[in-house]
Order: sequence, then structure tokens, then C-alpha cells
Amino acid sequence: IYNKDKIVPEFVISTEPTDGGIYRGHRGRMEIRVDVKGISCHGSAPERGDNAIYKMADIIADVRSLNENGCGEEDEIKGLVKMLEPEYNPDHYEDARFLGRGTCTVSQIFYTSPSRCAVADSCSISIDRRMTAGETWESCLEEIRRLPSCKKYADDVKVSMYMYDRPSWTGEVYETECYFPTWINKENAAHVQALADAHRALYGDRRQSSPSSADKRNRPLIDKWTFSTNCVSIQGRYGIPCVGFGPGAESQAHAPNEVTYKDDLVRCAAVYVAALNLYDSEKKTDDATQFRAGK
Repeated sequence: IYNKDKIVPEFVISTEPTDGGIYRGHRGRMEIRVDVKGISCHGSAPERGDNAIYKMADIIADVRSLNENGCGEEDEIKGLVKMLEPEYNPDHYEDARFLGRGTCTVSQIFYTSPSRCAVADSCSISIDRRMTAGETWESCLEEIRRLPSCKKYADDVKVSMYMYDRPSWTGEVYETECYFPTWINKENAAHVQALADAHRALYGDRRQSSPSSADKRNRPLIDKWTFSTNCVSIQGRYGIPCVGFGPGAESQAHAPNEVTYKDDLVRCAAVYVAALNLYDSEKKTDDATQFRAGK
């Protein structure tokens, strides 16, 4: 749409769930793959081989530590929470504190083995990596490569980023990295304020959310998502200003029992119409973006 059809909107309103808030940013994400080689042998004498699953078990433990550890002197593996501190993220720690720390989790595991009675000769995992301000895809890959177990197994370990090359419904293949950049807009950006002004005129300064979002009603009206949306491409990759306001609860998104209340739909529709009428393109500036990781 952007590269070939040259469609470049002035701004985009994402209607993903926002728990009654107006969202001006969220963390980015990337998909990491780790491959480990081993040597197969008969399971009756496993010492003759080199079990790739055992190697991967050590790496998985380190990935878990990377996500769960603190960043004190006692932590051999400094946890991802370190990016909230100026010592580790001097240029963007404040933005990181707004978005929240990065996270990582093992989401898939694969192996090869000659049979159920043989030693596995390869093992691979997928890592879902959520990225906060100040992190890049290069730094995230290097962070995995520097894990003690990855260094221990050295030449038998490969850390890479997935590529997306699945054909679209038209058959078009548009290969791209599985990397989706972090972004934040300034709170006073014209398109953000258009939604804020519309909400205040219709419903006031407090969130008017559904029962499923009742615990979020005291949060700031203008806030950020925990999950990721298409805005990682629209704004994160291409720089088109985005803002979020949508029906439903973020915690229920993609869940089998997801519920959207009709009152939410009505409120959101009213704010969309009012915001487009209140938006003043003359107030648009070139510096609406507070942070964008970019490609």
C-alpha cells in the first residue's frame, strides 16, 4: 500500500482495544530464532552423541533469566529491566519507562532426531521479543548471542531474525524482516489532541470503559498499549502518525471468550466522528513523533 500504491494518509486511528484510553505509542517487537547443532547416536549409549536438546535447555534457561532477572551486580545475566535505568539506556530511559520494559519468551521449540530412541541432532526455538525504547533489532540479537550458554556452545549456535515471505491473498510475496519498530507520539501532537478534545467534549477527562476494563478507569486518558498493533509498520516503519482508540479490553484481545460491549462501540464511533471534525491540519507539525526506532 505504501511502497507501491503510494497511499500516505495524514494520520491513522487504530481501533484496536484501548480499555477506554487514547493511546499514543507502544513497544515494538521482533521474532528471533536460535538453532543448535548436536550429534545423533543410539539412545542406548547417549554419551556417544551430543544432545542438541540438552544444549537448548541451557539456552532456554538463560532466555528466561534475561526476562526475569534484575540488573544488579549480583545478576550475571542482566535482565531486560535494565533499559529503564539511565546507566544502561541514557538517551531513552524515560521513554522506556513510559512504554514499559522489554520482554522475551520462548514461543516455539523444534527438534530433529533419527527416532524416539536416538539422541537429537538439532534443536531450534522461536523467541517472541518485545522491544522498548532504546533497543534495536541488532542489540536484541547480540543480547541473545552473549548469553552464557550461547557463548559456551559457540560454533554450534546460530541466532537470527525470522523473515516473513508468506504470499498474500493475491499471491503477492513481499519479503520483509520480522521486526516491527517501537514508536511514541508526543502527547500534544495534533492528531492525538484531536481525539483527546473529542473525548473531553463528549465524555470528559476520565476513561469511559466497559465492565471488562473497569480496573483501567483511573489510568491516564492518554496512555499506551502493552501489546503491539499494525502501527509498528504504519508509524514505526513508515513514519505515518498513529493514535489508538478502540472498543474492548486489551487483556481480552484474541482470547476465545473475547467480549465487546455495544456501549463501547457507540462511544468509539462518536469520538471518531468528532475527532475528524476537530482535527486541525494547520496545527500539524513535523515533530509529532517523540520516539521511533525506525527500520
